[in-house]
Amino acid sequence: MDSSIPARPIGVFDSGIGGLTVTAELRRLLPHETIFYIGDTARVPYGGKSPATIERYSLEISDMLLTAGAKMIVVACNTASALAVPKLEETLPVPVTGVILPGARAAVATTRNGRVGVIGTRGTIRSGAYERAIHALAPEVRVVSQACPMLVPAIEEGWLEDGITDGIIARYLENLAGSGIDTLVLGCTHYPLVKAALARFLGPGIRLVDSAENCAIAVRELLDVHGIGAPDSGKGRLRVALTDASDGFLPVAEKALGLEVGEIHLAAVQR
Repeated sequence: MDSSIPARPIGVFDSGIGGLTVTAELRRLLPHETIFYIGDTARVPYGGKSPATIERYSLEISDMLLTAGAKMIVVACNTASALAVPKLEETLPVPVTGVILPGARAAVATTRNGRVGVIGTRGTIRSGAYERAIHALAPEVRVVSQACPMLVPAIEEGWLEDGITDGIIARYLENLAGSGIDTLVLGCTHYPLVKAALARFLGPGIRLVDSAENCAIAVRELLDVHGIGAPDSGKGRLRVALTDASDGFLPVAEKALGLEVGEIHLAAVQR
């Protein structure tokens, strides 16, 4: 193995700001790792786009991260995880992980009555990726899914504690809350940013599974398996690039997640 690999950055991408929830967990769990994050803000959201388009976007952003020296790729986007991870694993020369399998594992471990809810973008829900992953681990678990397409735009606007967002949550989750689930998978990395609002609406009887937290744990395990983790003595850094300017990006990252983003670079992509 090339001795320089452990010092290289972990490459992380998402369609917008949502993947910063994964980045914040990575910074907390692996403070000695350097992270290069790309938010594809020029083409957000991914949730309503075709599988072929999402695959193309994911390959393009991954190539940008590899050009910057990334030692692994973290797909911090549920839609891209559902629709593009198999192609990335087949194509890229570095380890790849998404958020679907870590979230499914956590849901199976959390549920007490065998009824799990999943919320996500239209693309994620339509793919059935969470149902397949959960049933592969525990065929007896009942999965109830709900697409929430308007929730990501509200979060991108920074409306984390806002009556509009509360109304969107109530509209989408009303039937899900009464379906008997005891566990809800936040099947979009944007959603942990409104975890408090979700918890208020659902009440204490439904536990929330945070895909960002569980993805970060999976990244740590993958680094260990491949022996490419940075030395514990190192001091990691965070570099952020966006594919288009985002007025709400920096305040959300710094206020809600406690991230020190610093200078944001722009990375051009084809629309």
